[in-house]
This record gives sequence, structure tokens and C-alpha cells, in this order.
Amino acid sequence: MELGYISNQPAREEIDALTGATVLQFGTNWCGYCARSEPHVEAAMADAPDVRHIKVEDGKGRPLGRSFAVKLWPTLIFLADGVEVARLVRPTTREAVDEELAALR
Repeated sequence: MELGYISNQPAREEIDALTGATVLQFGTNWCGYCARSEPHVEAAMADAPDVRHIKVEDGKGRPLGRSFAVKLWPTLIFLADGVEVARLVRPTTREAVDEELAALR
């Protein structure tokens, strides 16, 4: 299953400069936890077309994930104008994602 995490990640400065609502999702295309969370994340994001969703491949030597202190996958960082307002690690329900999306509105 291809989960669509991008390997060419943006720089932290680019993320910090974003305007509006953004969900930054860290994980890998081969991660089992990521695959199990994907339906919940995708369903919630489908109902939030005004929120930018960036899926970034994380791992050793990946500076963006380290700058956000990501330890487990998937980790979703909810940003308002480039500033973290919420974080969700290994979501198991759509409702958990919806709850954190509410912090952006």
C-alpha cells in the first residue's frame, strides 16, 4: 500500500512561514501504524478542504521531523500560520483527528 509520504521534505523555515491551517503528517510508506491510521486521517481531511495536508516521510537523518521532536509514526502536527497548536500521535479514530482539526478553526 502506497501512503503518499513525500521524501523531498520542505525546510523548517518553509513550514514556519506557511499561512492558514496546515496538518503536517510524519510517517513512512512502509509503516504499519501509518497504514492503520490512514483511513481515519484521510476521512477527516476530506471534510476539511480548507486545511493544507502535507505528508512527510520521516526517519533517521530527516531534519524536519527532528525539529518537531517526532518520536512515533504517524505524528500529525496541526499548525495555524506555521505555529503548532495541537499534536496527535497514532490516531485510531476519525473522531480523534476531527477533534484536533477543531483547534485550527
